[in-house]
Amino acid sequence: MVRIVDTDIDGNRPVVHALQSIPGIGQRSAEAVVYGQNFPPYEKIGNLSDEDIEKLDNILREVHSHIPSWMVNRRKDYETGKDIHVVGSELKMQVKDDIDILKKIRAYRGIRHETGHKVRGQRTKSNGRSGLTLGVSRKRK
Repeated sequence: MVRIVDTDIDGNRPVVHALQSIPGIGQRSAEAVVYGQNFPPYEKIGNLSDEDIEKLDNILREVHSHIPSWMVNRRKDYETGKDIHVVGSELKMQVKDDIDILKKIRAYRGIRHETGHKVRGQRTKSNGRSGLTLGVSRKRK
């Protein structure tokens, strides 16, 4: 087990695939970091030295400076206005804060989140029928 950005990672996985288990790091950003810093992409992450693990941890904590600005997951941040890339447990908190802001200002998306409906315009008549949704019921004879 290797610990990077407060996430436990299986040491038997290749570096490129292991980094993808960190929230906020996908395939493209993992490849950009690994190939950009000349790490062996298919070496098992458990075989890397402690210095390499620490270097990877530092890079991933400041990943927005190592990948292009179009690749970051939080462009023009609501509070700071900067392009940042949020990883780890901080990502979950940021998403929750964003939803809370939408609810507070009574935006349409916030109201949909509150009521548990689809948020991004998907159809609701025939899909997403879980819970107490019944739809059209026929008369019983």
